[in-house]
Amino acid sequence: MASLFSHAVGALGISSCFYQSRIPKRVWVLGTACSLMPDLDVLGFRFGIHYADFWGHRGFMHSLVFAACIAGIIVAAALRHGVTGMSPLLAWWFFFLVIASHGFFDAMTDGGLGVAFFAPFDNRRFFLPWTPIRVSPIGLTRFFTSRGLAVLQSEILWIWLPAIMLSVAAFLLRRPSQPSPD
Repeated sequence: MASLFSHAVGALGISSCFYQSRIPKRVWVLGTACSLMPDLDVLGFRFGIHYADFWGHRGFMHSLVFAACIAGIIVAAALRHGVTGMSPLLAWWFFFLVIASHGFFDAMTDGGLGVAFFAPFDNRRFFLPWTPIRVSPIGLTRFFTSRGLAVLQSEILWIWLPAIMLSVAAFLLRRPSQPSPD
């Protein structure tokens, strides 16, 4: 898996594409928190759920169906009164993308069993054809080691820099164009 830090950075990059100053900050905070949600499946290890199981790590909670359902629940429940500057459909797309990004980042790592993108319809696990990100160790104490530093270096290159570039591009595209002098 990619580290929680990098999932949050990826969500911030996606947020920049939807950003409008009138949208409350709670939307961006909730989106960042939602990008971390799929990794709650690691709690299953404590209850005897195996990695390769449907509910195991990178299983259903990393799927596109899970992302779509959670996005729908958030829009229907947490944002039921609407969000200034964001239609329900746009809010759904935002939350879907930040949650689904988690599985895509994990599918770019060089370890694990892959991601069950199509669960519950197909429980096979997949990696993307390109896996440049070093797989992060599970657990904070294991992350703060030399291996964790190597993971962070690969994530800075393959997640953080693209997220920054996406944010800059979104900012530049949002800027009002200057009238040309005649």
